[in-house]
Parts: sequence; structure tokens; C-alpha cells
Amino acid sequence: MSKYKVLIADDEVQMLMLVSSYLEKEGYETVTAEDGAEVLSRWSQGSYDLVILDIMMPTLDGFAVCRKIREVSNVPIIMLTAKSEELDRIRGLKLGADDYIVKPFSPKELMARVEALLRRSNNFRPQKHVLELGDLIIDLDGHTAEVKGKRLNLTRKEFSLLEFFFNHQGQVFSREQLLEHVWGLESTGTLRTVDTHIKTLRIKLGSSGDLIKTVWGVGYKFEE
Repeated sequence: MSKYKVLIADDEVQMLMLVSSYLEKEGYETVTAEDGAEVLSRWSQGSYDLVILDIMMPTLDGFAVCRKIREVSNVPIIMLTAKSEELDRIRGLKLGADDYIVKPFSPKELMARVEALLRRSNNFRPQKHVLELGDLIIDLDGHTAEVKGKRLNLTRKEFSLLEFFFNHQGQVFSREQLLEHVWGLESTGTLRTVDTHIKTLRIKLGSSGDLIKTVWGVGYKFEE
């Protein structure tokens, strides 16, 4: 079953990475852009099921990008912005946006709105909630993982770390980045916390533990 593909645009790199991470954690494929011109370039090069647009972007703002996309497509569009004034919301909706989320927002709210829009679209298809790689199987709904049919006794954070790695296969992450994405911006954990969890996770994965690779001087990555 193919994934939904979402185009995300925001000139704040940290926000862009967080939104992308939220979506990928739920099984979506994401493509990102940092300014209006890049959004339109990405749009012309691919096919997308939904677009998330920040309003305040260089080159072309979200309103202009929304107008351009609406000239050729009815793809669901969510406007994502720090602006909360009623006139801005009305302007975005009149230009063809389907929904409007004001920063800051919760991941659950974002996902609820994304899913609601896709459900109302003509090609809604349930997301796959089981991930597989070799002997490793991750059940997102049951919050469990197993290797060669044996259930792993993972803590909540170990499961979140494993899921994050799975959704970002081949990408290298520093300890700082892992701490931010898995533990959160408000975490009191340390870089030692990351190393300890990865060491324990490798042990629990057994024969699949070598999927987590150390990139010396940089951090870690997950790949066959």
C-alpha cells in the first residue's frame, strides 16, 4: 500500500524538520521546501496528496503559493502560520486553503487535521501501521516490536527511538538531533542518555542490532 505524500513548506528549518518528523512517524512520505519558489519547483516535479504551507516565506509567501497551486489543482492545503488574526485566516481560506493551524500547535492536532482532510478527499486509503525490515517487525498500533517472531521488551523511549530510526533509514543523526527529535525540545536528557539507550536497544534487537550503525565523529544511522 503506497504512502500519502505531503509537501511541507516553512522558512524556519527547525519547524520544517519537526512537522516532517511528525508526519513520517505516522507513515507519511514528506518533501520539504524553505521558500515559496522552492515550493512551486517541488510541486511541478512531483505528485502530492496534501500541502502544508507557512504564510511568512521569502520569495513568495504562502498566500501567493496557495493561489498558484489552486490554479491547477484541488489538492488539500493547510496553512501553517504564527499569524492568528481573523483577516489572515479569512484571506487564506478565500484563496483556497482547506484548513488553518496557528503556531504553536500540538502534533496530535496537526495529525487530526491532516487525516480529516485526507478522509474527505476522493482517494482516502488507510495508513499501514506495521513496519517490516528483514527479521524486524514494528507494530505502530500495538506499540510493540519483534525480531524473528520474538517480542522485544522495549521501554516507551526505546520504541520511539527505534521507530524514528526506521522512518529515517540511511540518514545520519547527531546525538543532539536524536535528543531533540525523540526526547523533545524540553527534555532534560543528555548526550549520554542517547548513547545509553542506543546501546540497550542494540542488545535487545539481537541479530537486528547491527541495523543501528555508528558514524564515527558524527552520530548514528539506521540501515541494512
